[in-house]
Amino acid sequence: MSADPSIPAATEVPPPGRTQRADARQNVVALVDAAKAVFAESGVEAPVRAIAERAGVGVGTLYRHFPLRSDLISAVFRREIDACADAAEEMEAAFPPGEALDRWIMRYTQFVATKRGLAAALHSGDPAYEPLADYFSTRLTPPLERLLAAARAAGDVKQEVDANEFLGAVANLCHVGGRGTATQSRADRMVRLLLAGLRSPADAS
Repeated sequence: MSADPSIPAATEVPPPGRTQRADARQNVVALVDAAKAVFAESGVEAPVRAIAERAGVGVGTLYRHFPLRSDLISAVFRREIDACADAAEEMEAAFPPGEALDRWIMRYTQFVATKRGLAAALHSGDPAYEPLADYFSTRLTPPLERLLAAARAAGDVKQEVDANEFLGAVANLCHVGGRGTATQSRADRMVRLLLAGLRSPADAS
């Protein structure tokens, strides 16, 4: 791209401090992306060198941003939680209430199923992960409450259900029976049955 002749050459290069901040942000994004991919392939105990190489940075840069492995695992998990939470708004805008609810729950199901390795680390007893439980609830419960309320108002949902308990029930269904395509298909069927139950009249036997 050629320089704009109307802009003095001195202004074409950002101040050093600003460049460093931008580079740091880019490095963080690259490291979290790389960690997500490497964790999916090799588990959360994968060598940090593999993550740094995937991100195109040095190991020193990784440790500068994420001094502990738990810092990197937490960053990956937070971003995935955010992506799942943000998907609710997209589905609310694109689909009728009942369908938006179903689609988001299935999106959440995929999130749970593909984050088993991270979940194992989170439940390891390491106090570094304790804040993530609140983050999970704070980010994911409100979107589900909103989706459920809209579906009830539209007559698509008949049952009253606690959003946080429903998230836990779906997660439990996703964690039963090991891994693999067949297991995921079975979990999807069970979650869809759970969703169907919301549509049954409250006094149904």
